[in-house]
Amino acid sequence: MQFDLIIKGGTCALPWGEVATDVGVRSGRIASLSVAAADTADQVIDARGLHVLPGLIDAHVHLRDPGDAAVESIPTGTRAAALGGIACVFDMPNTAPAITDADMLRWKQEYASAHAWIDMGLYVGATRANTPDLATLEQFDGVCAIKVFAGSSTGDLMIEDDAGIEAVLRSGHRRVAFHSEDEYRLQARKGMFTEGMPYDNHRLWRDEECAFLGTRRIAALARKARRPIHILHTSTQEELLWLQGYRDIATVEVLVNHLTQVAPECYEQLGPLAVMNPPIRDRRHFDASWEAVRNGTVDVVGSDHAPHSLAAKARPWPATPAGLTGTQTIVPVMLDHVNAGRLSLGRMVDLMAAGPARVYGLQAKGRIAAGYDADFTLVDLKAERRITNDWIASPVGWTPFDGKAVRGWPMATIVRGNVVMRDDEILGAPVGQLAVFTP
Repeated sequence: MQFDLIIKGGTCALPWGEVATDVGVRSGRIASLSVAAADTADQVIDARGLHVLPGLIDAHVHLRDPGDAAVESIPTGTRAAALGGIACVFDMPNTAPAITDADMLRWKQEYASAHAWIDMGLYVGATRANTPDLATLEQFDGVCAIKVFAGSSTGDLMIEDDAGIEAVLRSGHRRVAFHSEDEYRLQARKGMFTEGMPYDNHRLWRDEECAFLGTRRIAALARKARRPIHILHTSTQEELLWLQGYRDIATVEVLVNHLTQVAPECYEQLGPLAVMNPPIRDRRHFDASWEAVRNGTVDVVGSDHAPHSLAAKARPWPATPAGLTGTQTIVPVMLDHVNAGRLSLGRMVDLMAAGPARVYGLQAKGRIAAGYDADFTLVDLKAERRITNDWIASPVGWTPFDGKAVRGWPMATIVRGNVVMRDDEILGAPVGQLAVFTP
């Protein structure tokens, strides 16, 4: 048989286990998992010594487009993701202007389709004004979910009250993703802290109860409205235990930072470069996050890639903006966790491919199977590298993992049969398209 691409000699992470087999690709789809020796292809990749994973997905990024291209953009952010082994990203709507209406959504559809290096899903931001329109907006091509900021946002994107949240949950039927900190508690506690206090105070202000209270309220409203929800960046032991009782209605994301960094040490080492929302917490919550990964409570691991310039991050707390770079580093950091024995490679694939596809209704991605998109992340589990700022492709040029030694590295990113990255080099031209979701 003739194929467009054959990936030869690798160990493939198939849904039923790791199998040494050759994969044939035709017309952007997986055509065969049993390529014969006599079969030929226009392009052959020698994957001996590598693991062939489904194209990994970062379901939580802020590419800041439209906004400030000196910080991030769709071209630079998707290039960074591809360098890090990510084949598809889902981009958040809190841009300038925000993605909250049909006109802005159409603009972003067209722009992403022309400039993204990898495939993209798009969140639509919920506001009080657009709540009646959400059932229509969620049906636009490329839309992965509705995003609600119940805390930690500004302007129209903030919906913090029960009535407003319930109204969103009753408009439409697809999954609604939540930033679930409780805004009332945040504002009530704000006066306890003053400018110039140590950065570690970030986690004391946005404490465990702030997150837990928000998640309790949202889960109860979701069950009342019978609407599926996704709790983003879950960060506390209390939330993770509570959400085990809401599996009929709620799915769960944990960030790679909450699986890798621990307070107060991270604030002592990194200062403002550790400030994110929700905050990095202490060892109790770190251990609870890993237990939730092991027991299946966690559905998705994401990066919450949210870059800011070093000049902005250098401001004294609390003026320093919350947010870190992450989409380029999530794969090597998670592979290092695999090599350390904290989770299996199969569980990592579940959290970063099959899980996002399942939670968001992503079609034809998330697994290596005949007929699926030919998205692959090729990794070398034995490669020993060091993450450094000079590797970071985002314009801000920094990572909180600068200097971190890791074992495991992405060697190629393939999107619908197109080799976008190989051996740390971006190849060709942007090939990204809008991802397809179940209506």
